[in-house]
Amino acid sequence: MSAAATPVWGRAEQQDFRSRVRGTLLGGAMGDALGAGITDLAFEEIRASHGPEGIMDFVPAYGRRGAVTAATQLTLFTVDGLIRAQVRRDTGAWHPPTDVHRAYLRWAATQRDWGPDERRKDNGWLACEEWLYARRDAARACLTGLGDESMGTLDRPKNPTARDAGALVRSAPFGLLVGWEPALVLQLAVECAAQTHGHPTAYLSAGALALIVHGLARGESLDGSVQRALAALASRPGHQPVTDALKRALGAVRQGMPSPALVESLGDGRVAEDILAIAVYCALVGEDVRHGIRLSVNHGGASVATGAVCGALLGVLHGETALPPAWLAELEGRGTVLELADDFAMEMTQGPALHGPAVSAPGWLVRYPRG
Repeated sequence: MSAAATPVWGRAEQQDFRSRVRGTLLGGAMGDALGAGITDLAFEEIRASHGPEGIMDFVPAYGRRGAVTAATQLTLFTVDGLIRAQVRRDTGAWHPPTDVHRAYLRWAATQRDWGPDERRKDNGWLACEEWLYARRDAARACLTGLGDESMGTLDRPKNPTARDAGALVRSAPFGLLVGWEPALVLQLAVECAAQTHGHPTAYLSAGALALIVHGLARGESLDGSVQRALAALASRPGHQPVTDALKRALGAVRQGMPSPALVESLGDGRVAEDILAIAVYCALVGEDVRHGIRLSVNHGGASVATGAVCGALLGVLHGETALPPAWLAELEGRGTVLELADDFAMEMTQGPALHGPAVSAPGWLVRYPRG
């Protein structure tokens, strides 16, 4: 697998890209946190607890307001793996699915260990963040798929019947590889999804999300990015449920004022393609980031997943400055998310100045070891 040539980055382009990267990661975490207190509740239960309009603000989950779940944890490790892949490219060991898989194994260790293991010299800085060593309701397929060091592939995927959103919710960062051709972004996203979720609709939903984010990060419209994803999916075996779900999302835009009932008409919010459809619909009709994310979580389904995906879409579309500041102020791990986002943006725009055959910044290789 090879990537397209690195584009030439001017200052304005770098600033726009960094804003979209920050928006993707912070927006996804924000939607995750908003949904954390109500996920899998029926909408009538949500209304009974939070009022006729449903949940409007963070509520306590895992002992605090603004807490994130495994969806955000895994998304951060996706980013870590993508940076490592770029760094390891200098050695000639260019296989991004392997580097992302190693990052996911580092996440799996956070679900078993009490805290960072300083004996593991290849951890880098992210796996040393103590707040990530918390069990936050990871999808069972993520835990079993990463329960040993063998890597699932498209030929031999892990958990071939797993159709939930555990792979989908961590896949937005693949779309931030804006220097890559869309076909390569899709291929990488589906290969990495199959490491835990082997059902075609699960890994193709993850690939579709990556393609949509890729279009948005390049400045395309949301509708145009969805249409491009539909065209790319058409040749993939097993694509029909994902294609149908995205078409339902586009069609629902013309069906009147947004409402929880209309959101729930897109699916039960429990399988990956329905969650993708709900998130895309809410991003399309949201008046702003806050409204879109609120709409995406107020339904009887996996509110964490729909909130995380919708937040990532709105974040990459509008950039970090469009995110609600009151939510940002309470978001768990905001400093870590920002630090990782900026590292990713720096690697993608200025990687040759950080590492290469002739020069390497030693501090960068401590953060992102080649081993």
